[in-house]
Amino acid sequence: MLELRHLHVLRAIAREGSLAGAARALRYSQPTVTHHLGTLETHFRTKLVERGPRGAVLTEAGEALLTHAEAVLARIALAEREVRGLVEQGSVALRVGTFPTAGALLLPPAVRQVHGHGVRVSLTEGEPPELLAGLRSRELHLALVFSQPGDRLGLDEDFVVHPLMEDPLLLVLPADHPQAGVERVPLAALRDEAWIVGTTDADPCDRLLGRACAREGFEPVHALRTDDYGVMQGFVAAGIGVALVPRLGLGRPREDIVVRELAGLVLARQIGVAMPRSGVSPAALDLLAALRRQAQVLAGPV
Repeated sequence: MLELRHLHVLRAIAREGSLAGAARALRYSQPTVTHHLGTLETHFRTKLVERGPRGAVLTEAGEALLTHAEAVLARIALAEREVRGLVEQGSVALRVGTFPTAGALLLPPAVRQVHGHGVRVSLTEGEPPELLAGLRSRELHLALVFSQPGDRLGLDEDFVVHPLMEDPLLLVLPADHPQAGVERVPLAALRDEAWIVGTTDADPCDRLLGRACAREGFEPVHALRTDDYGVMQGFVAAGIGVALVPRLGLGRPREDIVVRELAGLVLARQIGVAMPRSGVSPAALDLLAALRRQAQVLAGPV
């Protein structure tokens, strides 16, 4: 039967590069490390570590096992922290992933609602790909994510995305732009503009922009890339380019830019909560319900 200490030994060998180094890191004797490695190799009926005069390296099978060992040990560490917090502080730990605009506007009122029920929320901030990786590894209980319509987000059937709201994309122009006085700006009028866009081509907002421009017969020219909507608006104000910014990312009104709708187009990113399909804690469901209420306050139900 496999034991956690067997996995600790394999990980230590991979990190230290030798059985002797693994023994020192784990405060085991070297014969003990050799014994546990032998037990693993007997269990899997294959060599997991190649030993030589310069140290030890994992075989292909060892590397495959290490990936799962790292995940198992990480989950055990999370379980220990969660149970310890429950025992010592009488509260349930809820690990939540969020992107910045949701973290600023959606989460705080929702977290306030569940805090009174003995729930402690810890936040991990990042872009959707990072958050979804944390969700798949079960480092996160749930994650606020955004996508374009129809995206599966790379999740399999073990996970579900609960829609919260649509966040419309609005055109941001310098205050002295020729189209600044137009209430709804035709996208075709911007074919010669430079655009300030996200840092990667996978950004859902930029993909929506690219498809809309393609329908008008042109490709948007990228002047600068940033994922910070405040920075984006600053460069628009400086005349570097124009941008599409989600409504939740606009922040406080500025006098040096104008915000307009696109004529004849409704572009929006979808904001939702990604979480496992089963085995969800009552605390996570309570937070989901609170997030839905806050989404209605911000934009009305989807």
